[in-house]
Amino acid sequence: MRALMILLEKEFRQVFRNPAILRMMFVMPAVQLLIMPLAADYEVKNVKICVVDYDHSSYSQKLIHKITSTDYFTLVDYTDSYEKAITYVEHDEADLVLQIPYSFEANLVREDGVTLFLAINAINGVKANLGGAYLRSIISDFNNEMRLEWIQLPRQNPQPMIDIASINWFNPLMNYRYFMVPGILVILVTMVGAFLSALNIVKEKEIGTIEQINVTPIRKYQFILGKLIPFWVLGLVILTIGLLISWIAYGIVPVGNVLTIYIFAGVYLISILGLGLLTSTLAHTQQQAMLLSFFMMMVFILLGGLYTSIDSMPMWAQIFTKFNPVSYFIEVMRMVVLKGSSLYDIRTHLFKVLLFGLVLNGLAVWSYRKRN
Repeated sequence: MRALMILLEKEFRQVFRNPAILRMMFVMPAVQLLIMPLAADYEVKNVKICVVDYDHSSYSQKLIHKITSTDYFTLVDYTDSYEKAITYVEHDEADLVLQIPYSFEANLVREDGVTLFLAINAINGVKANLGGAYLRSIISDFNNEMRLEWIQLPRQNPQPMIDIASINWFNPLMNYRYFMVPGILVILVTMVGAFLSALNIVKEKEIGTIEQINVTPIRKYQFILGKLIPFWVLGLVILTIGLLISWIAYGIVPVGNVLTIYIFAGVYLISILGLGLLTSTLAHTQQQAMLLSFFMMMVFILLGGLYTSIDSMPMWAQIFTKFNPVSYFIEVMRMVVLKGSSLYDIRTHLFKVLLFGLVLNGLAVWSYRKRN
């Protein structure tokens, strides 16, 4: 223990003597947590739409007014020429073209049905899909309103209408920040922990102090623990700062017990820091360690379920996420923050991440050589 305490004192002094590391650990995550949720928005607004109205009836005007009265659509032009409308799409001045056919009102009233044509600019696939979904939802609401109006008139042989009321559990207002901020906080804790731990041992190699450490009477596991524990403590401090920023800036308060988050985060940091230390023992320069860590973090983040649902990924990617500790922490954060899950509910995630930590730190101890 005495040798370990001496190593810990050395590591903490090195950390707090380096202003660049302090800024990277505390200032960078705070700024990113304040900025990234504002940009990582699942909502698509101001979709530019061009309407081609061949009918010019009262019903077509009602439909157009219903579309343009929302915050999701901006009317670029109202015309009776499809060729003119499609030029807006070709010049990237419109995202959608809605064509209302001749006899729109007559067919809707007499035949209880009409076909609308929708052209979508699919260069931006996400915007195209969401914009088209928004428009189809508005048209569906308009259709239900017309049916309700005909029932109340009443018309002959009105078709029955079924109303569906939905309730959103855990996030009733569908606020994307409640969904994104916990995941972004996981990414920041992961990046800081993995990068700093990956640069730790290889820095000793570059400045030559690793030779002095190798001739000291300390065991390999003591050396790895001396490198791991300081960043483990600092990782929990970063998590605390992130939770405070989430509460102050976004009003996010975990529904579940905060202690559950810290218990899982403590085990998770052991896993991530073990990966960073393993990278550091294998690399010979800080540049190698940074490039290797950046490569692994990009793969872990993109396949971690933050921006894309794991269930919608290809099968090979879903299999990879089983070996991705980032995906487990993101899921746990959302479970505790939004659902109020307990330690018992996340027991499977906790066991898997603990297993990752034991394997990665065991490999880090095994790969560290006191003799070249």
